Amino acid sequence: PHFFFNSLNSVRALIYEDQDAAANMVDQLAALMRHALQSGAHDTVPLADEWQAVQAYLAIEAIRFEERLRVTMEIEVGLDTVRIPPMARQTLVENAVKHGVEPSLAGSDIHISATRHDGLVRIAVSNTGVLRTQSGSTRVGLNNARKRLALALGTRATLALDQHGGCVHAVLQLPQP
Repeated sequence: PHFFFNSLNSVRALIYEDQDAAANMVDQLAALMRHALQSGAHDTVPLADEWQAVQAYLAIEAIRFEERLRVTMEIEVGLDTVRIPPMARQTLVENAVKHGVEPSLAGSDIHISATRHDGLVRIAVSNTGVLRTQSGSTRVGLNNARKRLALALGTRATLALDQHGGCVHAVLQLPQP
């Protein structure tokens, strides 16, 4: 709801400043909402579908945060069909924006990747910054993501959050199909 409310406020402001950007933002928001509604009926979705949803989300946030949001993305060839719980990566990217970009005047670099590593598929979302123990976060999103991972993919699927090298790293590890 917080993201949706912010997006609508941004669309409202853009209508007066840049109608083409406002129309683009509505298109991206519709694509993201469509993915959320359609994928919610499944235990897992292809990584490629999640990738498109994340790109729509980031396109919206890029309008909102402009140069403060700096993103690099890479997906290893052959991982498009790997199945993950719906919105799992989306949750991690939203956290990177909320806790990395939003509170910083300088913004944050966010790096999103999907690779094979030690017999697992490793999906990582990193952002410049530090873990804040007193951030006011309930960590509900992360806890829900962990539970959905275990239910959909078993106990070998994990989600870890740590900090090193000036960045916060959220890493999903999934059994390789």
